[in-house]
Amino acid sequence: MILAITTVPKFGHLGSTIATRRPSSTRSCVLTNTRPFLVRSSSREAASDATDKATEAIKKGVKEVKTTAEDVKNKVTSAADQGCQQTKEAVVKASETTQETGEKAKQTVQDAWCSAKEAAQKAKDTVANKVEDAVDTIKDTAESVKRSMT
Repeated sequence: MILAITTVPKFGHLGSTIATRRPSSTRSCVLTNTRPFLVRSSSREAASDATDKATEAIKKGVKEVKTTAEDVKNKVTSAADQGCQQTKEAVVKASETTQETGEKAKQTVQDAWCSAKEAAQKAKDTVANKVEDAVDTIKDTAESVKRSMT
């Protein structure tokens, strides 16, 4: 009677031992180590320390994320306020420019109207002078004709 014994390394000190009568036998017997798994106090302390460190790291990370989010919020708010202020200034400047342009256009139209009135008055005066000259010429010519007929 030969027994083949194999230890399953996957389970370490909790490992299982398998014993069979013959390698070709389909029957097997599984024996397990009955020693209880003892957690040493140093392992518990190490786990507790690791948990505490992880908790502190998480808290620190959350605090950094919160601070960064507040900084981003402040920067975005500041940029938006600055953009609004620049837009307001641009609108005011555009309005002032439009008003100045309108006043210049009004003055240009008034100057053109005055020039047109002056030109019309000069034309009227010129035509009136020419008419008077023509009348005088006609009278002189009529007198000359009258004298020559007499």
